Amino acid sequence: MAFLEIDHVSKHFPAPTRREPVCVFRDVAFSLAEGEFVTVVGHSGCGKSTLLNIVAGLERPTSGGVILEGREVSRPGIDRMMVFQSFALMPWMTVFDNVRLAVRAAHPDWKRPAVAAWVQRYVDMVGLTGAEGKRPSALSGGMRQRVGLARAFSTEPKVLLLDEPFAQIDALTRGVIQDELVRMWTATRNAVLMVTHDVDEAILLSDRIALMTSGPEARLAEIVPVKIPRPRTRAALLDDPEYLRLRTHILRFLVEGARRPAAPEDAEVARSTGSAPAIARGRAD
Repeated sequence: MAFLEIDHVSKHFPAPTRREPVCVFRDVAFSLAEGEFVTVVGHSGCGKSTLLNIVAGLERPTSGGVILEGREVSRPGIDRMMVFQSFALMPWMTVFDNVRLAVRAAHPDWKRPAVAAWVQRYVDMVGLTGAEGKRPSALSGGMRQRVGLARAFSTEPKVLLLDEPFAQIDALTRGVIQDELVRMWTATRNAVLMVTHDVDEAILLSDRIALMTSGPEARLAEIVPVKIPRPRTRAALLDDPEYLRLRTHILRFLVEGARRPAAPEDAEVARSTGSAPAIARGRAD
């Protein structure tokens, strides 16, 4: 049994000017193993964030379902924590209190000293020691996203959901926080499902990359395994032939293949084998 299974999920939204609802994506099916890092890449409008919201329990699928450790996801839960690109911090709370809010929700029976020690551990882990008393308005974008990561990891979720978490951060800061994310993920081994437009980011971070065709009625086209050994660095990737091969393949798909609907049998092969055709800083938008 898969740790997390996205089981033939489709999503439709009502269309004000049409009698029939609009299909955002259809029959998306793949799974994550425990501790695996999978990234979904595709053009804007293919439903990447909607799919993430369904896994989080924030939206219901039109058909299909999401199964986590044998149980269907039907509502939000502390076992699935989301990090948004918009930071989503409580503006009136300090760094410490934003993280503490999540820890208290995850461990309501913990005493105050235990909560405080746990919060401090994750604040330190993201490099915000000394900034505990600051509110979000006093933080840079990168620091705010570090708070979001600390808050998410502090609950020890079974699945960490990342919705383009670095999209609003400058390139230099993004690289630093990506490194922190990898370090925290390596230490905790949460399963991670991320969506991004950034091809280089996907290759740097992922075990596998799921490619979506363009919407509406997007489909899963293929799942590309990233076999580059860890730990990975940006400098080393630039000279890695496998990185160049992957990057060329994914960019070619986004320019050409994403515009063509995926044949159902091709998507089935991708789901069942995780294989990809011989395949390489680019963004999908």
